[in-house]
Amino acid sequence: MSNKAGSLFWNLKQFRTLVPKSRTMRLYPLGLCKPKIVYSDWNTLNDFCKRMQSSGIIRYLFQDAFILKSDVGFQKKGISTVTALRIDRLLCARRLSFDSKQSLVSVDKSNDGLKKVNFHHEVSNEDVLNNKTKPNRISNSTLSQECNSLSDVLDTFSKAPTFPSSNYFTAMWTIAKRLSDEQKRFEKQLMFSHPAFNQLCEHTMREAKIMQYKYLLFSLHAIVKLGIPQNTLLVQTLLRVTQERINECDDVCLSVLSTVLEAMEPCRNVHALQAGFRILVDQQVWKIEDVLTLQAVMKCIGKDAPNALKRKLEMKALKELDRFSVVNSQHMFEVLAAMNHRSLILLNECSKMVLGNIHGCPLKIMINILQSCKDLRYYNLDLFKGLADYVATTFDIWKFKKVLFLLISFENLGFQPVDLMDLFMKRIVEEPESLNMKNIISILHVYSTLNHVYKCQNKEQFLEVMASALTGYLHCISSKNLLDAVYSFCLMNYFPLAPINHLLQKNVLSELLTSDDMGKNVHKLHILDTCLKLDDIVYHKDIDLSLPQLPQEPPSLPNAKVTEVLSSLLGGEGHFSKNVYLPPNYHIDFEIRMDTNRNQVLSLSDVDATSVTDIQRVAVLCVPKSAYCLSSSHPRGFLAMKMRHLNAMGFRVILVNNWEMDRLEMEDAVAFLKTKIYSVEALPAAAVNLQST
Repeated sequence: MSNKAGSLFWNLKQFRTLVPKSRTMRLYPLGLCKPKIVYSDWNTLNDFCKRMQSSGIIRYLFQDAFILKSDVGFQKKGISTVTALRIDRLLCARRLSFDSKQSLVSVDKSNDGLKKVNFHHEVSNEDVLNNKTKPNRISNSTLSQECNSLSDVLDTFSKAPTFPSSNYFTAMWTIAKRLSDEQKRFEKQLMFSHPAFNQLCEHTMREAKIMQYKYLLFSLHAIVKLGIPQNTLLVQTLLRVTQERINECDDVCLSVLSTVLEAMEPCRNVHALQAGFRILVDQQVWKIEDVLTLQAVMKCIGKDAPNALKRKLEMKALKELDRFSVVNSQHMFEVLAAMNHRSLILLNECSKMVLGNIHGCPLKIMINILQSCKDLRYYNLDLFKGLADYVATTFDIWKFKKVLFLLISFENLGFQPVDLMDLFMKRIVEEPESLNMKNIISILHVYSTLNHVYKCQNKEQFLEVMASALTGYLHCISSKNLLDAVYSFCLMNYFPLAPINHLLQKNVLSELLTSDDMGKNVHKLHILDTCLKLDDIVYHKDIDLSLPQLPQEPPSLPNAKVTEVLSSLLGGEGHFSKNVYLPPNYHIDFEIRMDTNRNQVLSLSDVDATSVTDIQRVAVLCVPKSAYCLSSSHPRGFLAMKMRHLNAMGFRVILVNNWEMDRLEMEDAVAFLKTKIYSVEALPAAAVNLQST
């Protein structure tokens, strides 16, 4: 008995020398702990454990063993003390059990914004797997096929975990993509509450530095897509390790890393990874072989990337142009818009490819192309006409909503697809039940802005259907949407009684005049007030709206060349006025006063002595390209309404296109304005007066 007692105490003494009750550990910026004192002779401890397992008093010997737990959580810098927690368990070199309870994401935040992540272990009885019970490796594709939910994947992991852990996250993301939005939300809640989820996160962190780089990226991509908070230690650790191992990138990894960076919110580790990514791309751009990988890299490189890097990627894309598929050409617009690089050569070549293979092109792709063209300020009339003509030719196969989205994209570009808009108007008249409150506002905006109903045959039917549909939603429409709809009707010179009466109610006006967009609302209400006074409206002539005054725009410099031409043509600046302002807030670049026969220009001093009825007022408007529909002389909605109102005020309107005037020589510019100002009969006399001056 004394020999056994002596052996017992000797064993206890040996164990106490091997396992101290507390150690100090250093916490690194990512929360990865490294012991300050490293014990290299762990084999001795393992051998000791194995020897003691054969004894019947093993639990008595190790009831005071310890595991480590940080009592301060995650720290970015400095040293934290890691204390020891007492457990009644054997402490040997082994993997962690999978029925333990852990907590990955805490709600507390440290000073730098990262959430504290503490792992608490309650170790199970099944501690060590021997070689006979080690599970076989399972792929993410097999997991995603065999499992029907995210919880099924976690159950599989808890029963028999395999390396690498990335397969489980990738399988969960693959399954999540198959679910509806409601199912996805429910499954994510179950995932976060699953007992094995925290252990899977811990395993992924442990394996980050040893798993293949592509599996590391697959893990990070799936974790981000599954909605795990970006400011957790798990995500930030994977970001840091990804940055440290970025030189291991190949073509596949570049593509995945591009997708990951595109999906992540800005933070310090993301910025650092982005910077490293740009350096790597700059070094390896000529080695990229796959076109899709090249486009993914270009899309991810960012709008603020150096211009030299953008040009290098452009040259690489031009080099691979012969290998572009139709999908590559369609995708190139969005890629160039994402990096904010306007490469006319690439855009022109891809436009030809898109038009040459337009049949079967999804409408979503067309809308993306048009949006990218707007972002890049790329106005290819042939491309726009080709897309519009294709949709007009196959109009019957497209849904109402999709055609409307396409028309909105065309309106953003200022392009008027006449045939397509006519067909859409016809469908609205034939199917008024397709209208709802949201698309009514959009349709009115598109048609009024592009001034499309000006000469349409079924204009009255279209406007009546739209007004009737809007009237049906007056009980639930917001004051802002109602004002936008009425403003659109004003641009189209149509004034439905019920919507206007509803808009002019005191409570509606009060809400509009106290909203955050009061300035825009006041401007539109002034336009409405002007329409009610100037246009041919029977029921609203006597209405007087008490509206705040619009702030007058600062005087702009008149077109210098037009000023010089008018001075030369009319005999000095005393024969015309500059920067004339008229209510509600209309600006006229130049005003000329003539006799009613347009034979003679009157000087400003002679006007007072002349009867008002004998004067013809001429408004010269210097117009930019944006006032017209794209590549046409068709005025857009506001300019058309302004011309209509100036005519009602007694003006004759002359439009002078700025870009055309800048191209003309002085003599040609004078001849151009002379034909615009004088009547045909007065032109010879005006020529004589011009020669005398």
